[in-house]
Order: sequence, then C-alpha cells, then structure tokens
Amino acid sequence: MSRVESSSLPSPKARRRPAPLAVMEARSVDAIPKGAEWQYEPKWDGFRCLMSRRGGTVDLRSKSGEDLARYFPELVQAALALKASDFVLDGEIVVPHGKAFSFDDLLQRIHPAASRVRKLSQETPALFLAFDLLASAADKKLAASPLRERRPALEAFAKVQFKSHPTFRLSPATTSYATAQRWLKQSGGGSDGVIAKRIDLPYQVGNRDGMQKIKKFRSADCVVGGFRYATNKIANRRVVGSLLLGLYDEEGLLHHVGFTSAIKQADKPALTDRLEPLIAPPGFTGNAPGGPSRWSTERSAEWRPLKPKLVIEVCYDHFSGERFRHGTSILRWRPDKAPRQCTFDQLRQKVADPMKLLK
Repeated sequence: MSRVESSSLPSPKARRRPAPLAVMEARSVDAIPKGAEWQYEPKWDGFRCLMSRRGGTVDLRSKSGEDLARYFPELVQAALALKASDFVLDGEIVVPHGKAFSFDDLLQRIHPAASRVRKLSQETPALFLAFDLLASAADKKLAASPLRERRPALEAFAKVQFKSHPTFRLSPATTSYATAQRWLKQSGGGSDGVIAKRIDLPYQVGNRDGMQKIKKFRSADCVVGGFRYATNKIANRRVVGSLLLGLYDEEGLLHHVGFTSAIKQADKPALTDRLEPLIAPPGFTGNAPGGPSRWSTERSAEWRPLKPKLVIEVCYDHFSGERFRHGTSILRWRPDKAPRQCTFDQLRQKVADPMKLLK
C-alpha cells in the first residue's frame, strides 16, 4: 500500500489508513427483480471505491482492497475540502470524457509514475459518484442500518456536503421498476446496466444477498482473424483455445478487437480441423495481437493468422477504445454473412449521456 505524500497534496497531509469495511458485492442475474423490497440504481462503469475520512486522514480503497489514493490525488483533495471530517462513502470513480465516462482514461490513471498521475489528475480529473453512506459523525455504525435508512442519510449528507464540490455527485436511486427498465435500456457511455439493492437489509459483507446486477448485453458479427491453441491437448493433439475477433474499418483494414474462449470442449477438435486449413498471414491487416496496446501480454504473439473467411456472432457487454472490454461469448456462426459486412459501424450507437442521471 502506498501513502499519499504531502508533496502532491495541499495541507493537511492525507495519510493512508485501513478501510473499515469490505465492499458489498452483487450477484449477477438476467432480469431486474421486482418487488417493494428493491431499490434500483444505475450500474456505473468505473472503479468501485470505499472512501473514508477521519480528520486529515483519507483512504480510497478498491473492491479488492487495494489503495487507490496515490492514483487519484484530486479525490483526496476533494474529500479534505468537505466540511464533514468523519465519514465512509461507497461509490464509483469515473472519468468524464465529452458526454460519456471513459474507462480507457480511467485505466490510464493506474500508472507507477507519480508525475504521470499528477499530470492526468489535472488533465482528466475523476468524479466520485456516491451511492451509499456507511458512517458519519452522527452515526458511525450506519452500515448496520437497513438501506431504507441509509439512503435518506446519504441524500441529506450530499445536500450539505456536495453542493459546492462538483467532484462529488449523488448517484440516483429509485423504487420504480419502470425507471429501472428505462435505465437498463439506455445503458451506454459509462452506465452499463442496473443495480438492485434490498432496502430492508443492512450493508452486506461476505455474501451477495443484498445486491444484484443486471447488465445490458449486445451482439456483434465479427471476422475470425486468427486463433490461439489451448494450453492443454485433447486426445494427444493440439486444439483451439480461443478465437481472435476482427472488424473492418472504413479503409478496409481488419482490426483485432477482442477474443472469445467460450468454446465447448467437445467442439474443439472439429473446430480446429475447420480452422487449420485457413491458416495464412497476415490475418489482421490493421491492429493485430501483439501490437502496441495496453492489453498486450506475453501470449499476444502466440497466435495463428487466418484467411478472413469465417464470421461469428458474439455477445458482449461493453465496447470502448476500439476493443471489447471483456471476453465475449459465442451466439452462433454466421455463414450467411460476408466478412466485409463486419464493420465498426454496427457498434457505433448514439452515445448515452450518463451525466444527465446525476442532475
């Protein structure tokens, strides 16, 4: 864990301290739960963070328990500027970019060089979207209260504390199922779904009983531009482990945009037989695995290029920086689709404006 030094922050100096709680985690479900016991919130696409302050001591703790303070000094400064000197907030760190929140800009902030972090904190300052209050000067054990009591306490806290500090925003909440459905439908640009929380439960740690997440999934037709062999063999032979996905740009270049490894074990030998006759360079004519990228790994170069003959429809949850943010799942093969039809245009949708939800 790293300490936020006084050289990068104004007085008083903010020192690291252990976070008082682990974050409440969600269970992934397919549909928004319905009932009077549920409260709904937008699901933000950022870094989950517990922010705590006690006097001149500020701590930013990630979902995994890592210290985030050194990467977001502007948030430490903002926390020290609040009138309240004793609180614990649960929220999300996001970085605005135009009308959206940029996960790519957020990732850039996790950098080992303090000088780089300071520069980015000024060029791309983060916001803290607060959605729960776990402790305050008036009630240091607020986390033990049900959400139906914590939410009004958060709203009262935000009304007094956030008014003159635009770095902090109150994340909206509703008990309206129709509003939650609308939020899910409008997901994009930094909001990638809906969170449902039980209003009758205290803050849950160590289980997923109090919170559910529902994400909006989309599909795209992609060219299979290459593949990687699996680490393990089947019947003493090498078989495919993952497919490398590509999309064409306006100039006709095929760019690597992600992968899928969701291949059934029983299907791998036959799929390998289908792919190996198509092995031929270059595979990708634009950005390729192993090229300059934040996502590059040692294994990036261990791939086989394919002739652009096969099209597959995949399911994905988020696309940013010309990449699928996570691995995709296979929906179906598309022999009816010409590879040249697999372009970036199918992924370019009207950008949602998540800032409107914060007003």
